[in-house]
Amino acid sequence: MTHPTLLVIAHGSRDPRHAATVHALTERVRAERPGLRVETAYLEFNAPSVPRVLERLAAEGADEVVALPLLLTRAFHAKTDIPSVLREARARLPRLRIRQADVLGPSPLLDATLGRRLRQAGIRPDDIPRTGLVLASAGSTDPEAIAVIAEIARELRHTGWCAVRPAFASALLPRTEDAVRELRAEGVERVAVAPYVIAPGRLPDRIAAGAEAAGADVLADVLGPAPELARLLLNRYDEARMTLGASLTA
Repeated sequence: MTHPTLLVIAHGSRDPRHAATVHALTERVRAERPGLRVETAYLEFNAPSVPRVLERLAAEGADEVVALPLLLTRAFHAKTDIPSVLREARARLPRLRIRQADVLGPSPLLDATLGRRLRQAGIRPDDIPRTGLVLASAGSTDPEAIAVIAEIARELRHTGWCAVRPAFASALLPRTEDAVRELRAEGVERVAVAPYVIAPGRLPDRIAAGAEAAGADVLADVLGPAPELARLLLNRYDEARMTLGASLTA
C-alpha cells in the first residue's frame, strides 16, 4: 500500500528567497523520509498552483493526498483560501482523496527552531536572563491567530527571558521597532528579535528593518529549512494520514 502524497502548500511571494526556502525545506523533508512523495504548490505569486499540482497527481494515478499548509497559525489562508481550493479540486477530481493537514503551530518543534536561530545569531544561555525577546510575527486580523502568538510569547517568558513581547509586521500593533523601544524604556539590558516566520520576503524584511531602526542587539534569521521544522511537517502529515485512514475504514 502506497502512502499518500504530501502536498506542501506555501503562500508564495514575489521574493525569490521565499520559493528557495520552501524548496530547501521540502528537500529536507524528503531526506528525512526517503520514499515519500513530496510535492509543493503555492497559493499565489509562484508556480505551480495548487489546482495544477492536484490535477497532475490525479492524472498520474495518485489516489490520496495530504495537503499541508505551510502556515504557522490558523488564520484566513488556513480557514478559507486553502479549504476553498481543495473543495473545488475534490469536485473536479472525485477519484482523488484529499485531506487537509493542520497548520504547523503552535509546537515545541517551532520553539526549538526559534532557539536554534537565536543561538546562531549569538545568544548564549547566560545571555537569556538579561535579554528581552521580541517575538515578531507576520500579523493577522484573526483573533485565533493573535491569541496563539500571545500564548507563545507567554510561554517563552517562562523559559528564562527577562521579558518577551509579541510584535507584528502587518495588520496589528506593536511593530517590531515599537516592541524593542518598549523593552529599552523598561530598562532591559539587551534586546533580541526573533522572526516567527518561515521564509524571507517583504514582511520579514520589515521585521528586520524595524529591529535595526530601534537598535536591537540581536536579530535572528527566519525559521527556514531547519531540521526541527522538517520533522514538524512530517508530524502533521502523519496526523492527517492517520485521520484519513480512519475515515476510509469507518
